[in-house]
Amino acid sequence: MSDLILISGQTKTSADKLKLAPASLIIAAATLFGGLAGCATTPAPMAQMAVAESAVQRASTSSTSESAAGELQIAVAKLASAKQAVTNKDFERAKQLAEEAEIDAQVAELHAQSTRSRKAAQESQDAARVLREEINRKITR
Repeated sequence: MSDLILISGQTKTSADKLKLAPASLIIAAATLFGGLAGCATTPAPMAQMAVAESAVQRASTSSTSESAAGELQIAVAKLASAKQAVTNKDFERAKQLAEEAEIDAQVAELHAQSTRSRKAAQESQDAARVLREEINRKITR
């Protein structure tokens, strides 16, 4: 029973099987290390951190601070949490928080822009009303 008969009809002895063992070990080791490489930690999200930092800085204007303070504060807090996650080497969490900080900064900017637009529209309506009143006064004289 020490012989192994291959499909091709060739016979392998126990000695031949031992010669195959190192090759089998190499394949098994390569598979194991390849699998472990797939489980390697996520690299630091430095690009996403830079984008988030830029978005928060861009949103940090007096206008945004005035009209979208809550949204801006959320973005700033998430960016700080992302930086802490990088320090803790929790790169998945850091990436997620950086992406959220970027989006929150954009929301703050858009909210501030919307507030400015509403204010400008109201001023235009007020000016049109005053002009109508002035025209009506000149007509009734």
